[in-house]
Amino acid sequence: MAKEVSAMVKIQIPAGKANPAPPVGTALGPHGIDIQQFCTQFNDQTKDKGDTIIPAEITIFADRSFTFKLKTPPAAVLVKQALSLKSGSGVPQKDKVGHITRAQLEAIAEEKMPDLNANDLDAAVEIIKGTCRSMGVTWDN
Repeated sequence: MAKEVSAMVKIQIPAGKANPAPPVGTALGPHGIDIQQFCTQFNDQTKDKGDTIIPAEITIFADRSFTFKLKTPPAAVLVKQALSLKSGSGVPQKDKVGHITRAQLEAIAEEKMPDLNANDLDAAVEIIKGTCRSMGVTWDN
């Protein structure tokens, strides 16, 4: 018989650096699960990903057990990594912070494909272009 789900929590944590302090503790503490157990499991699964931000979807059951699913890093994080940027533009319509090639867009789209609502690579690239636009990054057509 399936367990009763009591909550779903979404959280973004740097890979391999989960600890019981905020934001992890404040997100999971009210649900009564073993925070240290989550941190250990998360860190073990993400230790090879460097300092990349990794989103996790945590399903908490009524008996205080949990499961979690790791997602791909946010598109903005991948764009910043590809261009070695510290942050996007504060005024993206006026101030441009970088230029991304079609090959870089396709590489990011392929990595994000499992989490995107796109049927093919071209549609995924268009989604990534939208992220670039909001960051003040230009691209090749």
